[in-house]
Amino acid sequence: MIRIIGIMVILALMTSFTSCIAVGSRGEKVHNLPTVGQQLIDLQKARDEGAVNAKEYEELKDKIKKSPLISAKEK
Repeated sequence: MIRIIGIMVILALMTSFTSCIAVGSRGEKVHNLPTVGQQLIDLQKARDEGAVNAKEYEELKDKIKKSPLISAKEK
């Protein structure tokens, strides 16, 4: 009886581990890119903290706004 219970526990654990592996991105890499808004917020923080100056801030802000990811999402 104990042997049967042990085998059932082992099978249950194997099944749960297999299902954990099976659930997910189907082997595809998932890229969580920051949104344009988040990039602009981060850039503002960098400027406020002195990591970039005003000129660099404007250049980077324009670059973020013109990024290909934006135009691809808008289409």
